Amino acid sequence: MRLAREPRREISGAQRERVAARPVFRLDQVGVRYGTAWALQSMDLSIGAGERVALFGPNGSGKTTLLRVLNGLIEPSAGTVRRPATTRQTFLFQRPYMFRTTVQRNVALGLWLRGARWGDACKQANDALARVGLSALAQRSARTLSAGQQQRLALARAWVMASDVLLLDEPTASMDPDARHEVETLLGEFAAGSQQTLVFSSHSVGQIRQLASRVVCLQDGRVRADLPVQEFLQGAVAGESPLSFEGGSRWRL
Repeated sequence: MRLAREPRREISGAQRERVAARPVFRLDQVGVRYGTAWALQSMDLSIGAGERVALFGPNGSGKTTLLRVLNGLIEPSAGTVRRPATTRQTFLFQRPYMFRTTVQRNVALGLWLRGARWGDACKQANDALARVGLSALAQRSARTLSAGQQQRLALARAWVMASDVLLLDEPTASMDPDARHEVETLLGEFAAGSQQTLVFSSHSVGQIRQLASRVVCLQDGRVRADLPVQEFLQGAVAGESPLSFEGGSRWRL
């Protein structure tokens, strides 16, 4: 996949007003360096509450590093990151960590650590598992689940914690089509039924079409385009091959 070096495209005026009114994240000239290499460079970016933002770009473009900066897992080498102190976040990795215990307890533990009684935590965990279709596996060891089931379990944990922001690093990577469809459907339901802010990285145009309202395109650790999803998709034909800039504002598969 190739992204041509063209001037950055701005988001629409209406989107810019929403971001300015209720910013969840604001990055000012952020850079992240690993040794002598810069993973992010001079990045300015604002994300507003309730937005659904897809991070799109080739491998090595900075998507995962940006998600980790937003979550606070990585401190920038340059610039500043601002986020409301009261914002609760959940980060879903490509391979979510599973505690060495049952599926139910993997969900209930977070609630218990937050102060809920164990019985109440288990009840809420059961409700969350029902929502993601894992009730029948509640007493199975979480580490025996398939990749798709583990990602659904991670979504149940995120949902039950009622986070304000959900960050996802290629949430359906390496899944078969059925598992990918299940996870994308759940993500769509979560995003549609709440004011939760969703930021996710993806190589899938179909996934971006389904979940995103805005697309931030990265290359070499820089923002190359920032535009509404419909403009991102304009000119593309059906399919899930990577897109590239090919002249003007048109996108092609």
